[in-house]
Amino acid sequence: MAEQVDFIVVGAGIAGASVAYYLAAEASVLLLEREHQPGYHTTGRSAAVFTEIYGNAAIRALTVASGTFFACPAEGFTEVPLRSPRPLIMLAREDQIAELRALYDQVVKLVPAIRIVDPDEILRRAPMLRRSYVACGLLDEASCDLDVNAIHMGFLRGARSHGAQIVNKAEVTSIKRSADGWLVDTPAGEFTAKVLVNAAGAWADEIAKLAGAAPIGLVPMRRTAFTFSFDPPQPVEAWPTIIDISEKFYFKPEAGKLLGSPADETPSPPCDAQPEEIDIAIAIDRIGAATDFQIRSLHSKWAGLRSFVADRTPVVGYDDLVSDFFWLAGQGGYGIQTAPALARVAAALAQRQQIPEDVASLGITESTLSRSRLYSGTA
Repeated sequence: MAEQVDFIVVGAGIAGASVAYYLAAEASVLLLEREHQPGYHTTGRSAAVFTEIYGNAAIRALTVASGTFFACPAEGFTEVPLRSPRPLIMLAREDQIAELRALYDQVVKLVPAIRIVDPDEILRRAPMLRRSYVACGLLDEASCDLDVNAIHMGFLRGARSHGAQIVNKAEVTSIKRSADGWLVDTPAGEFTAKVLVNAAGAWADEIAKLAGAAPIGLVPMRRTAFTFSFDPPQPVEAWPTIIDISEKFYFKPEAGKLLGSPADETPSPPCDAQPEEIDIAIAIDRIGAATDFQIRSLHSKWAGLRSFVADRTPVVGYDDLVSDFFWLAGQGGYGIQTAPALARVAAALAQRQQIPEDVASLGITESTLSRSRLYSGTA
């Protein structure tokens, strides 16, 4: 049996790795990962876009609060840049203009540099688009690509340097209360901690049930992506990320090719998600309708699970009925871009401290993220 630690974190994806990074600076931490390596599931399958106009109000605030970290990470965190500039255009057809303007009104106070742009400017920046398709767009000049591997490995490496232990192939099979806290059994051994942090991604409700906590109604949803070549060939590195304003498709440059997705959200049980041919066909059709190129060949395809609760805001904080059981779940498709701020918030709340002032100033409170909001009518 391992020595008791202050915190056991279940799940070593971006959520677990980032909160372990901050917790380990002040407490003893054990990070348990069910797979042979961290980040096998959703974290390793992210499209890696940072934009302050994506998601609901809480997600946008957490993203804004994370931007400084990606631009200027802590010394020793990484040897490579975590981000590289790539403007993003949310694209609207004529019948989507009202939807675009409504989003603009929501985000402009938090992101004042956001602009509505006309078809001429869109086509100068994104010459692959079909003129007849484009009515207007929402331009985020500050958007960028994120190096997901560098970010994830930086958090894991930093957590280790602060003394955290990381155990792979440690799927949680049972959780019991003991006189000293939690007793967690895995194929890799039995571990004890004062506090259990549930950062298990799509499996978070299953971990909660093992611990005797009520589920939060987490719904894992499959998201499909693929890389492709097209005719006529063109250099793509200077192209922006293109997202349909209704989030029915997106595409962006990826290692000299394009990465595309139908932005699907198909409910799924927690699993090793795999792409469906129908979703790829839908994406090809939607991207084809918006562009002047023909998709020639697919190079790779994959799927990941993005897990949401009803209001699409993460659940972070202690369970209201089960003592010393801490939630860090429901990041949806925003886990990478919100990780620095959300992990700082989670680490503070897990140590029963105040939310960091810079995050609180953007409107994030304990009740914004608490589990109890889902059942109190405040969601």
